[in-house]
Amino acid sequence: MIQAIFFDFNGVIIDDERVQMEAYKEVLHGHSIELTAGDYYSALGLDDKGFVRFAFERARKPLSDDQLTAVLDAKGVIHRKAIEDELPLFHGVVTFLKATSRHYSLGIVSMATRDEIEYVLNRAGLLTLFSVVSSADDVNFCKPAPDCYLAAFKKLNAQRQKNRQLPLLANECLVIEDSPPGIQSGRDAGMRTLGVTNTVTESELRAAGAEIVTASLADWTIDAIHHLFD
Repeated sequence: MIQAIFFDFNGVIIDDERVQMEAYKEVLHGHSIELTAGDYYSALGLDDKGFVRFAFERARKPLSDDQLTAVLDAKGVIHRKAIEDELPLFHGVVTFLKATSRHYSLGIVSMATRDEIEYVLNRAGLLTLFSVVSSADDVNFCKPAPDCYLAAFKKLNAQRQKNRQLPLLANECLVIEDSPPGIQSGRDAGMRTLGVTNTVTESELRAAGAEIVTASLADWTIDAIHHLFD
């Protein structure tokens, strides 16, 4: 029986993959690197540092620590400005989060930075719905490695122990992801998986091992989770 739900962030809660890509395009252009959509989407699952290293390696350009910091800072400014006026949250996701928070422990598991995650969730008034947040700051290996989900799982069970609750098993946790590396990460952590076609196709998510694939979380209810995963 599902007891906890772990959500990816970019591409599941906030509809900003294209915003992220355009921000990177602008910044990398200043370093004479032309980023294509194919380049960007082939690197889903990487954290920001890993993505910048990937882009420079692909362009066969050296990357110093100072350059890495400068690219990340500039990208962060552009991204923050792009979502300043209105948060591009996916249709139906707020309703789904509020409904599931009344029945399950919720967590965020993302390769975004904690600062980026908390900025969006605070603005949306959603941060308090989540028991744990596992970000790029918490692990050394990006998705598809299972480290981020295992870190969130460990944090959640530590909280449960503190509250004198029994620990959860990995297969009592549902992972909601929009990318093949994310699905693989959740599966390798021993968790159940739900893919959302916000970023890639159903066939790509199923090929990565998603148990169920949906077009939108707006279509989902507590009863659907019980019926399909319990």
